[in-house]
Formats: sequence, structure tokens, C-alpha cells
Amino acid sequence: MTILTAQQVMDIIPNRYPICFIDAVDELVPGEKIVCRKNVTINEQFFQGHFPGEPVMPGVLICEALAQAGSIPLLQMPDFEGKTAYLGGLNKVKFRQKVVPGDVLRLQVDIVKLKRNAGIGMGQAFVGDKKVAEAEMTFIIGVK
Repeated sequence: MTILTAQQVMDIIPNRYPICFIDAVDELVPGEKIVCRKNVTINEQFFQGHFPGEPVMPGVLICEALAQAGSIPLLQMPDFEGKTAYLGGLNKVKFRQKVVPGDVLRLQVDIVKLKRNAGIGMGQAFVGDKKVAEAEMTFIIGVK
């Protein structure tokens, strides 16, 4: 069940094509957690060079998708509405499986710590039931 569409996501985060990686939000608890989707298609610009003949979504872009997802529950909190969540750091990043055209990435981020204008989220990316990546992310909330 879709809670937010891609257009509604763009009302919350500043990312736009070709770097907006959230197609739909399926679960959202402001300040706590989010589950959303990224449909991976062969039309993505990065597949032209990564890699010719064997298209693979770059791991750094999977991390970017997790960061975009993780910023949404923070920016839905009353204190942070209308602001921007910046990625301040990545820790414990692991890639477990390739992500290829036709996959649907399920992005899940749990906010585990909040402190004034910063937060820490634990992100996991899945294709089907298989975990393809995970990362601990630090967010800094700033003014747009």
C-alpha cells in the first residue's frame, strides 16, 4: 500500500531526476522508521557505464537511496519540517548481492538515535527477501 508517491516525496526532499531514488513510500512512522521502494530500470543513466554488457547498480547509489529514504521520517517530524537532511556519514556499509535492472529495491531505515539537529539511522536494502546492502547513516538537519 502506497502512503506517499514519488511526487509527494519530492515535496519533502530536495532530490530530483536523475538523482531522486524513491518511487513510493509503503510505511512511515515520523522520527522512527520508513519502508519504501526504488524500481531499478535499464533506463537509469548510470547503467550506460556501470558496466557495459553487465549492468549493475553502483553501491554508492544504493547508499544514496537509503539516505534519501532515511531523511523522510526525520523531515516529517514537526521540528524538522521544511528543512533538509544531509548525509553526514556512513558506517558499517556492506554489499551482499548485485542489484540489476528489473529489481525492486525495498529500502528500510530505522531511526535509532535523535539528538537536537542530528540522527542516526540503520538502513537495509532488499531485493525480494534477500538483503543486498546495509549501512549505518548519520544525518545532519540543516536549513534549506
